Amino acid sequence: MSKCSGYVPGSTPAAYLPEGIGADAVRHKGKGYPPAPEPLPVPVMDNHTHFDFPAGDFRVALGAALDAAEAAGVKGAIQVGTDLESSRFTAKAVDADRRLLGAVAIHPNDAPQLAAEGTLDTALAEIEALAAHPRIRAIGETGLDYFRTGEDGLERQQYSFRRHMDIAKRLGLALQIHDRDAHADVVRLLKEEGAPGTVVFHCFSGDAELARICNENGWYMSFSGTVTFKNSHGLHQALAEADRNLLLVETDAPFLTPHPHRGRPNASYMVPYTVRFMADRLDLTAAELGESLAANTERAYGSWTDTRSVDATAETAPGGTRGAHPER
Repeated sequence: MSKCSGYVPGSTPAAYLPEGIGADAVRHKGKGYPPAPEPLPVPVMDNHTHFDFPAGDFRVALGAALDAAEAAGVKGAIQVGTDLESSRFTAKAVDADRRLLGAVAIHPNDAPQLAAEGTLDTALAEIEALAAHPRIRAIGETGLDYFRTGEDGLERQQYSFRRHMDIAKRLGLALQIHDRDAHADVVRLLKEEGAPGTVVFHCFSGDAELARICNENGWYMSFSGTVTFKNSHGLHQALAEADRNLLLVETDAPFLTPHPHRGRPNASYMVPYTVRFMADRLDLTAAELGESLAANTERAYGSWTDTRSVDATAETAPGGTRGAHPER
């Protein structure tokens, strides 16, 4: 999640998309969901999204949200938790639709308050239990956010980040990092603790220097719609510097909608806008970049077709979107 938006998660876990993407975009031009883009020639994955976060008044079943993405050439997504509620939703959602993998964590902006209440360690124990699910493939989003956390919360935030790293290493999972205004300390803690085997900088916000550090360490850089913004010069330089084998793409939906629809709600079906922008900047075709992104994503998180955790009776999604998770 990008709490850059200032959004505070609500209490109703449900997937949000227009009832009909095209029709809704026309009815609510300028504030509703944008029209669907031209489908990608090579399918990719949305590496980071939040189906449980509301972004408007229109609800649709989780399966329909993923159908819209698939029609645009986005054949799967990683649903990401930011607190216990959204992480529980994630663990249910990955059972409900095999186009999803999941990540679970306590967001860095939430960690200081939980620590002050004396409940952070208990919350982290539940995160670790949820992460044992075979279709949970990452611990995240975790990391450091110095934009919203004051000096009094930094030590607790860093403690939480270290604990999440430990969980990721012990369970053999990827680490999805939220890094805002904290590049140097994120890198320092990764090196002090010993980074997990797979590290992903979600919504990469660094410059060319951080991209070079990621290249040197084999850390993935996941670019969101912010890279399409005209004034994102540092991101453009980072993209040019990044190792193509370490590139990923994401929405961070419902936030960070790419150009030309900046300011409207985001969703996984919007990934093609970002992919095509990245391809143009890298002098690649959308198909060439798509092949790299798909391969990189599977290398980072494993295969979406692994059915070990898919329950054939799970016909519905959690949180009221398609029903309840079956007993396990």
